[in-house]
Amino acid sequence: MEKLQRVKQHYMKPYLTLLLIVLTSINYSCLNSSNASVVEIITAEEMKQITQLENVQVVDVRTNNEYKNGYIQKAQNIDYLSPTFDLEIQQLDKSKPVVVYCEKGGRSSSCVDKMKKAGFVKIYELEGGIAKWKFKGFPLEKK
Repeated sequence: MEKLQRVKQHYMKPYLTLLLIVLTSINYSCLNSSNASVVEIITAEEMKQITQLENVQVVDVRTNNEYKNGYIQKAQNIDYLSPTFDLEIQQLDKSKPVVVYCEKGGRSSSCVDKMKKAGFVKIYELEGGIAKWKFKGFPLEKK
């Protein structure tokens, strides 16, 4: 009987170790997924509602010259092509929702990737950029 118990213990150790590793990795992955950014592609109509209802940060990632020709109300300009872009994005409040847009959607998509890596909680990206906003006839601000 004693020999049987030693055999069981000998074969159970690897299974218990494996079980412990699996449970630890599941727990770790659950903890990391809770910090994941939520990204939502929104239409111009949705953006108009979101900027009126929520306390969001609006970021125009076009160049300064593009921005001066017309921007969406409440938008601050952080030029994606600027060498200080990454530093300027870090100045935003990561816990507040942020809406990002560019001319047609290319630069804003790249910006969203950087914001996800930086730990922003809620990111909205304007589908079709400011071109779609203008096409819908929504107003622009000018400096």
